Amino acid sequence: MAQLLSTLNQGREKAASRIGLLQDVLSSLFARSVTPSVEEDTRSITELCDALLSERGEVSGTRIAATILQRFAAENAAGQLAFFRLLQERFDITADHALRAAQRYADTPDAANLAILRNSVEPRRMELLRRLNHVPGATAELVQMRACLLDHIQDHPELSRIDVDFQRLFAAWFNRGFLILQEINWQTPANVLEKIIAYEAVHAINSWQALRSRLLPSDRKCFAFFHPAMLDEPLIFVEVALTQANPHDIRSILSEDRALVNAHDADTAVFYSISNCQRGLAGVSFGNFLIKQVATELSALLPNLETFRTLSPVPGLMRWVDANTDKLSKELRAAVSLAKTRSGAESVEALDTDEATHLAKLAAHYLINVKRDDTQPRDSVARFHLGNGASLDQILPDADKYKRGRKQSAGVMVSYLYNIDEVEANHEAYARYRQVIASDAVLAYVDPNKA
Repeated sequence: MAQLLSTLNQGREKAASRIGLLQDVLSSLFARSVTPSVEEDTRSITELCDALLSERGEVSGTRIAATILQRFAAENAAGQLAFFRLLQERFDITADHALRAAQRYADTPDAANLAILRNSVEPRRMELLRRLNHVPGATAELVQMRACLLDHIQDHPELSRIDVDFQRLFAAWFNRGFLILQEINWQTPANVLEKIIAYEAVHAINSWQALRSRLLPSDRKCFAFFHPAMLDEPLIFVEVALTQANPHDIRSILSEDRALVNAHDADTAVFYSISNCQRGLAGVSFGNFLIKQVATELSALLPNLETFRTLSPVPGLMRWVDANTDKLSKELRAAVSLAKTRSGAESVEALDTDEATHLAKLAAHYLINVKRDDTQPRDSVARFHLGNGASLDQILPDADKYKRGRKQSAGVMVSYLYNIDEVEANHEAYARYRQVIASDAVLAYVDPNKA
């Protein structure tokens, strides 16, 4: 007992230390984040961008950068498109210069020619974006700028090459080494809690009372990743249910009438909602093992936890089914009619054994065999968890009777298992060979001989 109390106290002290560190970092950043005064500048946005790239003084450069950011934020959609056109055309690379630099380096591969080559193949807009980021608080504005860019790319795909530069910068600025994990609870500042409500992307939170039911009970935990440059903006948050058994449906997790479990009596942590909060960071990897980091934090707080798993949606299943019905095998087509009926129904009855098996086979095929051009699974949630080192452990055909879940996946949900001792090996198998690590039970749905 003494050893257990000591371990619990150490876990609390570590968590308090991390939170204290985050508070210190944020306090320091708040103290420095004083936006420079922006004097009335009558120059055009093109002239301002040229001036920013030629300016060597930090103070004057920061003022110019702040003016550009303010101008962009005040523009309508047409004005923002014009700015992106400017980035695309005026601040692109000069291909002839790059070719000459490449030939020079091929002839004489020394440091000087390498520097020239690197400068020639990097678009000037990359340096422009870096200098815009010198303004305190500009990182969040640039993330929002990219969100606007993604909107315009839908109608103007030629702007995608600008997005290549945004992604490259953000991959460096938002790598895992910069992220700070903090527990979210009912004492978290209200401005952060408001964003948890707004950003919940899996199971909507419709009121403060609903949020309270996700944070306050003894069998609930929530963690968020923050970046020091974005202050109080969560990047990802993870909602956790503490249970004494593996859940088989989402309603039992979300129900406010459930029997509460004391946190120290729970042996299983279920990650039932993981939300990416910033659309401007879509497609930007924060690195692997984020969920392992949450599991490690939970283990420090609650050493009694033995199992870490998810209760995850399969958001693209029905879109894929609708687009590929004619291409499916005869055996899988037996599940299509059932899936379409359930996805469009106002309410559904429980599945019988045969129906459950049909849907499970359909989902297993989709998750294991259906790939993108880069050989990764088509399903975005699968890519996230497999890349983080989880294994595909269970398919739950009748787990989501909510309207959204039925529409997206005919009610199918998945449980990914995070075995802490195997996470790194699973990640390596997926990263190197795109191998989907799955349990025998899941493999048997695809091919009984693979079990």
